[in-house]
Amino acid sequence: IKGEELNIFLGTLPFDDTDDVKEAVKLKTLEILNNMYGVTERDFARAEIEFVPATKARDIGLDRSLVGGYGHDDRVCAYPALIAEIEAKNPKYTTLTILADKEEIGSAGNTGLHSHFVYDYIEYLSQIFGADVKEVCEKSSCLSSDVNAAFDPTFPDVFEPNNSSYLNRGCVLTKYTGSRGKYSSSDASAEFMNKVISIMEENSVHWQIGELGALDVGGGGTIAQYVAMMNIDVVDLGVPVISMHSPYEVISKLDLYNTYLAFKAFYL
Repeated sequence: IKGEELNIFLGTLPFDDTDDVKEAVKLKTLEILNNMYGVTERDFARAEIEFVPATKARDIGLDRSLVGGYGHDDRVCAYPALIAEIEAKNPKYTTLTILADKEEIGSAGNTGLHSHFVYDYIEYLSQIFGADVKEVCEKSSCLSSDVNAAFDPTFPDVFEPNNSSYLNRGCVLTKYTGSRGKYSSSDASAEFMNKVISIMEENSVHWQIGELGALDVGGGGTIAQYVAMMNIDVVDLGVPVISMHSPYEVISKLDLYNTYLAFKAFYL
């Protein structure tokens, strides 16, 4: 399917007075939008409007062990990260959860991680406490909360089975991202990997290691590379997903829960 073929059905009925009105179906649709939300045609030139599948998330499988829905990437990581942050009542160190925009298009714009807004915010906090922002970043640690592609037996050719993540084996730790090896990658250090793994094992979190598909076929990027540019130790941790970027993605409840446990342990 080409991008131009992703058309949306908005309506088919014409405006009542069809004799004197051009584009009567369009006018009828605009009338409905105006009555429901106060939207006019002018708003389409300046608003951010997104169309998503109308299907609701639901249990999958006779044992109801899976969840199907659109947008697991990356709501399924953002939500447990936020809940873990809220529940971190008395953390030993200052914690910060950032829900970033536009990751799927390269973290562009001043609301994406490719901008300086996170660094500027950390600098502002550092100034309040009389700290040096560079030293703060150097001593900080970050979990880039993003999904990984779980092995799909229907399409095995795009995976490397020995290095893939699987459903129901826990949250997935992705040491490096990128494509064609480590091109455009963020690569976590061995020391930081050990730190994160130790935290999970000390808190009985089920985890696994995974890569982003077969070497010359798969690949992908996350916000980790932009966090690393601030001299912050960072690694990707999240939920394995089958049919990533499709209108109906599938995850495991066990993996989701262990992702939450990993974030909770990391914050404390």
